[in-house]
Amino acid sequence: MSRLTPRRTLLAAALGATASLAAVSSARGAAGPDDGAGGARKAASNAGGSTVDCRAWTTSADWREGAVRGVRVRDGARPGIVIVKPAGTTEYTDPHTGTKAAWAYATWTGPVHTLPTPANEAIVSWNAHTPEGTWLQVEIRAGYTDGTLSPWYVMGRWAAGDLDIRRTSVDDQRDTKSTVWTDTLSIDSGPAGEGLRIAAYRLRLTLYRRPGTSVTPTVWRVGAMGSNVPDRFTVPASEPGVGAGRELTVPRYSQEVHKGQYPEYDNGGEAWCSPTSSQMIIEYWGRKPTEQDLAWVNPDYADPQICHAARFTFDYQYNGCGNWPFNAAYAATYRDLTALVTRLDTLTDAEKLIAAGIPLITSQSFLPTELTGAGYGTAGHLMTVIGFTSDGDVIAGDPASKDNEAVRRIYRRREFENIWLRTKRYDEKGQVKSGSGGICYLYFPVRPAPTQHRVLTELGIFGAGVPR
Repeated sequence: MSRLTPRRTLLAAALGATASLAAVSSARGAAGPDDGAGGARKAASNAGGSTVDCRAWTTSADWREGAVRGVRVRDGARPGIVIVKPAGTTEYTDPHTGTKAAWAYATWTGPVHTLPTPANEAIVSWNAHTPEGTWLQVEIRAGYTDGTLSPWYVMGRWAAGDLDIRRTSVDDQRDTKSTVWTDTLSIDSGPAGEGLRIAAYRLRLTLYRRPGTSVTPTVWRVGAMGSNVPDRFTVPASEPGVGAGRELTVPRYSQEVHKGQYPEYDNGGEAWCSPTSSQMIIEYWGRKPTEQDLAWVNPDYADPQICHAARFTFDYQYNGCGNWPFNAAYAATYRDLTALVTRLDTLTDAEKLIAAGIPLITSQSFLPTELTGAGYGTAGHLMTVIGFTSDGDVIAGDPASKDNEAVRRIYRRREFENIWLRTKRYDEKGQVKSGSGGICYLYFPVRPAPTQHRVLTELGIFGAGVPR
């Protein structure tokens, strides 16, 4: 279970009817701001009227769509962008250490991406390599359906390690229409946001390295999920599908056995659901930290890789391990893994992934009475979905378990799909709170098997690392 913070109060709250086509056209004309080429481009959307759009830049051709300052495309088996000649030097004072240092930088600014359905939320995720002496900043700029633009919002200052900077989200970012809640750009619920949507966006990457060195970050993937999930307390019931009777062999790890460990990384236990879930899926794909990676962990602690995952997903501003894109970025530091944050429309979509051999990590909030067999309630919790019974009930790897053996749970299909896919719920006091609206992390190989690639394409997951 994750600590509840203000960012979650607005997540997944849809704000009304979709904006008119005229307003969308206006925003398309305005959303190509001031810094480089790139016209509006409409991505393919999921079949069946999905309100979720997932777009990523991963191929050599994708990267060449962007406007560059000091960046070049590095071709190869996994194309990416690197610093070739810095565009300049700047100073950065780390707010979490007070350290002030000079950094050489270069930038890539993506083209305008027009959303098939205007969105009320956007979440950016990225996959990158940041050797010692490097880091990167990820930003988004929204074009609203009223024809105006947001500021450039920082969605993360990130490094795989923690020696050069402390990876961090940035608080207090807003205009009169939208706000960044840790890792999510959300249209405001007040009068200024009434009927407003995100019609288009651009992404910007700034790559940093120590001046006078040749070391460089490499960014292999950057993308965003834009969504306009309907406002709902309940979702339609689904019938068991292609995943029924399929269970994946996923390692089982409990977050609770780490209670009280490493207070500097939020003290283990219920705060570590996200990194514990991430580590389960990373290891399902045959990746894990080396003995050298784990040398810093207290040898008396069981499952030291969970401590490692907590440290290297920790967001020093959020003061926790629950930053969604930071978890995905951590997973992508492992060899040839792609990782992203998105939403799915239905539990049937999750079944398609399971049937193809792809487990997922889901976010949900619920009362103890809403999920039979859980034995707890939560304002926000991550767990893995690893299969379905023959009757279609969900087989979960739930890290909120007393020990590793207890992690495998079976949850009733109808209960699980509702607590995961709804955007609104009632808490124990009867007050209206938000739900995740189908948020999930997806981790899979850069070159998935043909069946996996077909399902990922069907679900609108772009940037799988192979030709689309």
